[in-house]
Amino acid sequence: MNRDSYNCCHVCPRECGVNRIEGKRGICKAPATLKIGRAALHWWEEPCLVGDKGSGAVFFAYCPLGCVYCQNQDLVTGAGIEVSEAQFEQTLLRLQNEEHAANINLVTPSHYVPTIAKVLTRLRCHSFGHFSSVNGSCNGDSCNGDSCESGNKSDSYASSCNPKSLYIPVVYNTSSYDSVDTLRLLRGLVDIYLADYKYATPEIAARLSHASDYPRVALAALDEMVKQIGAWREDSSGLLQEGIIVRHLVLPGYIEESFKVLDVLHERYGNAIRFSIMNQYTPLRSDLAKYGLKGSVSVQDYERVLDYADSLGIEDYFWQEGGAATESFIPAFDGTGVCTDACGD
Repeated sequence: MNRDSYNCCHVCPRECGVNRIEGKRGICKAPATLKIGRAALHWWEEPCLVGDKGSGAVFFAYCPLGCVYCQNQDLVTGAGIEVSEAQFEQTLLRLQNEEHAANINLVTPSHYVPTIAKVLTRLRCHSFGHFSSVNGSCNGDSCNGDSCESGNKSDSYASSCNPKSLYIPVVYNTSSYDSVDTLRLLRGLVDIYLADYKYATPEIAARLSHASDYPRVALAALDEMVKQIGAWREDSSGLLQEGIIVRHLVLPGYIEESFKVLDVLHERYGNAIRFSIMNQYTPLRSDLAKYGLKGSVSVQDYERVLDYADSLGIEDYFWQEGGAATESFIPAFDGTGVCTDACGD
């Protein structure tokens, strides 16, 4: 799978088959050209992804899902700036070299993976000891001849690397509505999967995200992620270098579904993943009650879900303190930080 995949698009599980290169739009509405809503330091991720540096979040426009409660409506409807591959490269390098981000955090990237994999292959082939499965080797044209050892990301290590290489961890931040074949393009290119598991019940997935196949598709995607990523590994400051975090957003009126999600994930993956149980649901539409979503998640219901996780023996998970459900978690998708031709000059 490569950029030609956009000719008859099967990049995501929707498999629309449209020719995005000719301007046709499928369910996700995305063009073949990358479109980015924001590329900036982001502080509202799990602590091991943020530290005191911030996560270098790149928010991609559009989405193959259609969650009725999505808090990033401007983004999924196309807010942002279209960029070339070169501008995308410069955007990533700016976050690393100028903003000193803890990682590169690719948010909602599923529908652009062929292009993302191509760019990451160029930027990472000589940064780590692992090489991309896209071409299996380092391209001499993009390397400076120096080798940087994986797993040593100190300041002195960073300064010894080619400034045109990407040596900080790459995070793939996804709904998990991903094609396994598409995820395989990312082998050796992604260090951290930050993945959702939204629902365990097809009927609820159909009602809330217009994707009855979500539970099956997401589990297959998570299986592939587990195959790709090794054991949880942090640096000396507690920043995650490699691992899998699976998020679940608790929804009002769907507490029993959260119990089912935890059952499925814990039975299937055990300690191979780290759970993140979230309460930041933000009701932004006036008609959500018709989907069974009434108000916000109460403290009592959120604590019920955390207690259930404890009862399953899930000992190490992330959770959010009260007050997370606020529009302050939603940044502006106005092209902030996205490089133009002049960026990085």
